[in-house]
Amino acid sequence: MGAGQQWSRPARRHRPMRTGLAFAGFGVALCCVGVAGLGAWNLQTVRQAAGPIRETADGFLNEVTLGDSDRAYERLCADARSRWSAIGFTSWVRTPPMVTDYEITDVSVATRSGRPQGTVTVKVTRDGGLSEERRLPVVREDGGWRVCGDPF
Repeated sequence: MGAGQQWSRPARRHRPMRTGLAFAGFGVALCCVGVAGLGAWNLQTVRQAAGPIRETADGFLNEVTLGDSDRAYERLCADARSRWSAIGFTSWVRTPPMVTDYEITDVSVATRSGRPQGTVTVKVTRDGGLSEERRLPVVREDGGWRVCGDPF
């Protein structure tokens, strides 16, 4: 009996295409997970903002309806307060036809530059029964929500 040959493994062909596709698939999967996570975070931010935005608009409109223009003025953002003095805002709110009732019909929230902003669509009823639809922009300012722009 002679000396046996040593066992040797057959040569494997290298498959660079398969390896490249595996890395590409892993990269795409990682991107999809990242995009899904970012989308979930954005959705959570928007949903958390909708309630406080509605409450801010509701409080503002309730104060305007009751004639409490001083408290309504405090709910305005700094930009709106720079355009309206407290006295000017009060006279504007009390100018006929005054708001007698309102109904919030929609609240939409979007993010711009990573900051949530809202628009509240409201049906405003004035003296004499005249109704019209208005949009109130609501922004985050000083840790709270404020009505911004010209509310009427």
